[in-house]
Amino acid sequence: MVLDQIQLADGISRVEIAQRTGLTPQTVSGIVRRLLDEQIVREDGASRVAGGGKPRTTLRVNADAGSAVGLVLDPLELTCSVVDLLGRPLVVKRRPTPPGTDPSHVVAAMAELVADVLAKAGVPRDKVLGLGLVTPGPIDQQSGVIVAPPQLAHWTRVPLQQMLGDATGLPVTLDNDATAAAVGERWAGRAKGVANVAYLFFGTGIGGGLILNHQVYRGGSRNAGEFGHSTVLSDGPECYCGNRGCLERLVNPSAIVAETHRRLAERSGTGGSALARSYAQDPALVDHAAIQRAAGAGDPVATAVVDEAARHVASVAVSIANFIDVDLIILGGQGIQHVESRYVEAVASVLAARPLARHIRVVEVAASALGTDAAVVGSAALVLHAAYSPQLSELVSA
Repeated sequence: MVLDQIQLADGISRVEIAQRTGLTPQTVSGIVRRLLDEQIVREDGASRVAGGGKPRTTLRVNADAGSAVGLVLDPLELTCSVVDLLGRPLVVKRRPTPPGTDPSHVVAAMAELVADVLAKAGVPRDKVLGLGLVTPGPIDQQSGVIVAPPQLAHWTRVPLQQMLGDATGLPVTLDNDATAAAVGERWAGRAKGVANVAYLFFGTGIGGGLILNHQVYRGGSRNAGEFGHSTVLSDGPECYCGNRGCLERLVNPSAIVAETHRRLAERSGTGGSALARSYAQDPALVDHAAIQRAAGAGDPVATAVVDEAARHVASVAVSIANFIDVDLIILGGQGIQHVESRYVEAVASVLAARPLARHIRVVEVAASALGTDAAVVGSAALVLHAAYSPQLSELVSA
């Protein structure tokens, strides 16, 4: 709890820690002494006290005291980072996920990428607290197994946590990308100090992460937050999960591309925008990244498709606000790169008008401060969070 207050405040005195936690000044002083001895915390000058009095020594986290590795497994790409104790990325590297369906080949590529990143960052292994791994769900976290990710064919109950731990020699923490992104925002982004947060993560699919009362919430099977499988259109297209009209089915990159191509085909021969000309030259040029860039630049077809997708997201955001009563909804991930503001504006508009509790307070919405690195920084932050943030279950059992 003491370290958590120091990390959240980025400059706080012992007296202020005691006031915020309810711990006695003697207890705080003893704990701070241990943190200083272990070099996790450092003293950083003194701050003046209002009305005079003895200046108070300011405490900050010693960012160089340790590091954590983050690794994101996406069906198309592996991303790896090393972060310091404040969650700041030192190095980020990406490479394509090896083709094929053999998990052992993917694990070998992961281990090689981890070694490359640590070497580039100049971080010795004894300074690494652990490795945070995020993968597509569903995940059996208790056994460290990814169960049957829909976009990784034949990966049925793969013990990826143990396989990667054996390959790297590092302790591995396993979670999904959206929860990791939420933890990253809580550690080093917009959710810092916010009690109740929902994170919508836009990647190959649409995921969600929850922080409730400052605690990461994972649910009974530890797979909570699947906002992408909220039904938006009851008669919509069938989703691989078995439902129809799921948010993910309507808003994922493949759906965005398909809808854009459909609209461009209808306008064929009418000239128009650079996007339309690219489509006329070769439809393959109009991929998801091109559509996002075009929407960011104001292309009429791309913006219409993105704005429709944003309205679907906004509808789910209202349900989140009504069901969970969060303080903040964060939108992030590569899936909304270049168009974050359009999604934020659409969600903010409905959050001001539709949730039941809007007359008490309006839920804030923001784009991720970590941008496209949210998942990989968050995966490393999983290690920091597990090591250094107060876990309610542990405090209760104590």
